[in-house]
Amino acid sequence: MSLSLQSPSSSFPSSSSLPKSRLRFANGSSCSALHFKFNRSFPIIRASSGFSSSLDIGLSTELDAVSTFSEIVPDTVIFDDFEKFPPTAATVSSSLLLGILSLPDTIFRNAVDMALADSSCSGLDNPELRSSCFVNKALVNVGGDLAKLVPGRVSTEVDARLAYDTHGIIRRVHDLLKLYDDIDVPPERLLFKIPSTWQGIEASRLLESEGIQTHLTFVYSFAQAAAAAQAGASVIQIFVGRVRDWARNHSGDPEIEAAIQRGEDPGLALVTKAYNYIHKYGHKSKLMAAAVRNKQDLFSLLGVDYIIAPLKVLQSLKESITAPDEKYSYVRRLSPQSAANLNFTAEELTKWDQLSLSSAMGPASVELLAAGLDGYINQAKRVEELLDKIWPPPNV
Repeated sequence: MSLSLQSPSSSFPSSSSLPKSRLRFANGSSCSALHFKFNRSFPIIRASSGFSSSLDIGLSTELDAVSTFSEIVPDTVIFDDFEKFPPTAATVSSSLLLGILSLPDTIFRNAVDMALADSSCSGLDNPELRSSCFVNKALVNVGGDLAKLVPGRVSTEVDARLAYDTHGIIRRVHDLLKLYDDIDVPPERLLFKIPSTWQGIEASRLLESEGIQTHLTFVYSFAQAAAAAQAGASVIQIFVGRVRDWARNHSGDPEIEAAIQRGEDPGLALVTKAYNYIHKYGHKSKLMAAAVRNKQDLFSLLGVDYIIAPLKVLQSLKESITAPDEKYSYVRRLSPQSAANLNFTAEELTKWDQLSLSSAMGPASVELLAAGLDGYINQAKRVEELLDKIWPPPNV
């Protein structure tokens, strides 16, 4: 079964109908609050070193070219860039809520204020339950607004404090689904972003068995990726740059050391291996490469399902012109055909469970997963603190 973040039955709004409000995140983090995906389909796939005009007949851009191999996902929250990089899918998270709360005039602020005015939340006596209710309502209200702006799927972050509680994750997803149903956003437009702990992977398996689509994040090892694929996760997200950063500053991770000994970048090698495993063994999961730092990273991953790229990389690709008579062509690095010819060890083909996953995760994946969870948890707490300060909202 094939799954795309794009919802094929939806049409994309014209640029004239899109909002002009600006919501901007200063950090270049690969886990930005909102990722937009856009589709392009162009036949010309040659690179250029020249400076000829893109208006000339037969010329295209590097961005057009690479988009024929992979879905390119701008890593940004800049609505002024809709015309440059038309979005088709988005992610709503605590990080996005923090941005909204820091900019009172953003188009999404009303969605947050309406969440704070919800009587089903404000009537709760327990402060922790009330805060959690407000956050859920805010996530869904913003997600509902995003669903009107993009034709594809909206991925909603599940509270990272539930990362080691399978049934807690499932209950939270069911709660979010009900809230989305209340505002008429159908489940086929939704993904739920869950950390790739064993408990998160197991929650993904159970939710997918119900037909609920999941997006597993914080994948830093092949074992996590393979377990996520076996669970049937709709989207699996690997952070290329973070794995590389860890390798530059640490040692002692067998998986990373093996990649380095082969002369490979450990982050790129992890994406490649996970992609080949998914496609060789017929798993339905789509693979997303995040924390892509430069054009060479992107070129090395052409063929992976999704690539999250910084705006500076996308702008460079868009400004680089390609022509039919250039010296070299772009090469698809990853494909189901090439994956079919690769072999995996018996250990890699195990049926993953909690014990085998724990044993296989090296220090890099353990430390990076913990750091990612800490970051998400801190953001969630900050959102709750800010909502508590402004509740009840004025004029409601």
